[in-house]
Amino acid sequence: MARQTIPARALALAILPGLLAACGTVGSPAIGEHWVASWGTAQLAPESKDALPAADWRDATLRQVLRVSLGGERLRVRFSNSFGSAPLVISGASVALASGPGRATIDPASARELRFGGSASVTIPAGAEYLSDPVLFKHAAGADLAVSMHFTEEPARQTAHPGSRATSFMAKGRRLAEAELPGAVSFARWYQLAGVEVQAAPGAHAVVAIGDSITDGYGVAPDTNLRWTDALALRLRTAGMHSVGVVNAGIGGGRLLRDGLGPNLAARFERDVLARPGVRHAIVLIGVNDFGTQHRNTEDSPAMRRQLLADMQEALRQVTASAQARGVCVIGATITPYGGSEYYHPEKDNEQDRLAYNDWIRRSGTFDGVIDFDAALRDPVRPDRIRKEYDNDGLHPNMAGYRAMAQTVPLEMLSQCRR
Repeated sequence: MARQTIPARALALAILPGLLAACGTVGSPAIGEHWVASWGTAQLAPESKDALPAADWRDATLRQVLRVSLGGERLRVRFSNSFGSAPLVISGASVALASGPGRATIDPASARELRFGGSASVTIPAGAEYLSDPVLFKHAAGADLAVSMHFTEEPARQTAHPGSRATSFMAKGRRLAEAELPGAVSFARWYQLAGVEVQAAPGAHAVVAIGDSITDGYGVAPDTNLRWTDALALRLRTAGMHSVGVVNAGIGGGRLLRDGLGPNLAARFERDVLARPGVRHAIVLIGVNDFGTQHRNTEDSPAMRRQLLADMQEALRQVTASAQARGVCVIGATITPYGGSEYYHPEKDNEQDRLAYNDWIRRSGTFDGVIDFDAALRDPVRPDRIRKEYDNDGLHPNMAGYRAMAQTVPLEMLSQCRR
């Protein structure tokens, strides 16, 4: 009998579905389903003290643990080379259920290989973010996931989020699906990782909280998930609002108008808020570092302070208009008191600027809604200071203060957006 041959293209088409099933990838979503951001973090170029040594990246697995806000059965991961100066090669990646925050161990039975256009490796151009192919991955809202990446060499310039408040791990070798990472080094930072997105039912959406160290979670111990955005996500689930995801896009030291430890909010608003899928609301809490830095640098003449306030108002009008044009509702948040800050040493004039800014947030009509964090946290006797039971250091709330912030958010404000 003559040997039967199968054309190469037909053979590839026959094999491909099996390969995709093996790695858990899936095709088109069901009718009405769409992608929604379930977790995310803001990206920046780390200072030298926050960058990993070049040797640590070579033939190494980086495992990072994060807590998602939405459950689902399909997800994809967003990898970042936003601040890279050359293409970034990720030679392999996976996602798995983590044993818990602060632990490098995973459930190996849950591990799924992540692919990119069917390939196990990917090269991300400088300045870009890439999505993995979707994978079947059933998980609950509030689950801790571990995203693992293998690198053969270090990034030319690292992209990171130093204020992760979560422990990550790096171990030599390709160990994407291994239950443990013996000999791993640990650090509380995230690298080359921008988001996790879930395929969700119609009506599901996300809110992105963008701001400075108060949103980033200054004072929160690593692996405790006690930022005010974590408390908000838990509150939403407790209230039965399981279709609203929460993404934290805070950057410690962040400002509205000028770059600090990361890019200014006006410059990063598109990538950190509007580019995320399924976003329907943005909560903007920013300004304390704009006011405080100008005062600390003695650039606070009456004319300069008036100009700063006017520039901040215009920046907020601009980002709000761009969001509203995309159907995203913007919720303005008042700046919490910082009169007791040893960092900024604010004076009477500085406090007057904060009050004028907050009054504009409340009354200008620029926003689709307002959250009055100032009213929730200020001391009724000394309103330029945080209430003692909510105060960490005169500038940042403590854990009770973060919980109070989450309780201040009107949940009905996040249920819909009429745009």
